[in-house]
Amino acid sequence: MTALVTGATGTTGSRVAELLERSGAAVRRVSRSSPVRFDWFDPATHDAAFDGIERLYLVAPIGEARPAAVVAPVLDRAVRRGLRRVALLSSSAVERGEGGLGELHDLVARTVPEPVVLRPSWFTQNFVSRNPGVRSLWSGEVVTATGDGRVPFVDAGDIAAVAAAVLQAPSAPEPDLVITGLEALTYDEVCRLWTELTGDPVRHIRMTEQELAARFVADGLPADFATVLAALDGIVAADTQSTVTATVPELTGRPARTVHETLTSALTPQRST
Repeated sequence: MTALVTGATGTTGSRVAELLERSGAAVRRVSRSSPVRFDWFDPATHDAAFDGIERLYLVAPIGEARPAAVVAPVLDRAVRRGLRRVALLSSSAVERGEGGLGELHDLVARTVPEPVVLRPSWFTQNFVSRNPGVRSLWSGEVVTATGDGRVPFVDAGDIAAVAAAVLQAPSAPEPDLVITGLEALTYDEVCRLWTELTGDPVRHIRMTEQELAARFVADGLPADFATVLAALDGIVAADTQSTVTATVPELTGRPARTVHETLTSALTPQRST
């Protein structure tokens, strides 16, 4: 098996590549700066990236509100050249056929012989990211439009472990996998947990979807993409995302990591995988 990993420098892509390599799989890590360069928007980079590739970890083009239109011609050509299995990183909040990632979900399901759509809940790692524009607990303020909605936040390492498992499975896996952590928490509860762990108070600042979208635009996001992101918070506020699944233990043989474990590991110098 040779697997192509897009977003190979990202939160999940880097972990997926590491896990596959540890298991002995041949992995081609690609990005716009990798030795085998890949850019969704540059057709000249596509054939070399997909040469000899049977399986793909697919992370949608960043910042694209309608990624299916960008991915479709690349995926179609890759399938004709031998691609069989795709593990698409989507979201638990997006159903097949809905705008954005839902359209990409539908594209993969229709185009690929062995489609697997990974629909994780919100990443716990976002709380401890140092990247600008992320809802980081380090900043002392977490701004959302989620209200009192609960989320079973999931560790990126657990998402990667599920992805690696389905990419290496000898037969076609379940095509739609919702991936969650062990417990559903509100943003207020996560902020309190961080305060208990560090002694540094963190406030959860509540906004409406419209106010949050405007804030995202002010931070530099395209208006259509900002609207999509803010709408995800509205879904959480409706408390439709609180269901906990058994996907992680069923496919990895171990329990999902708790939010407490992930936040604690972020306070030590060694990154958890």
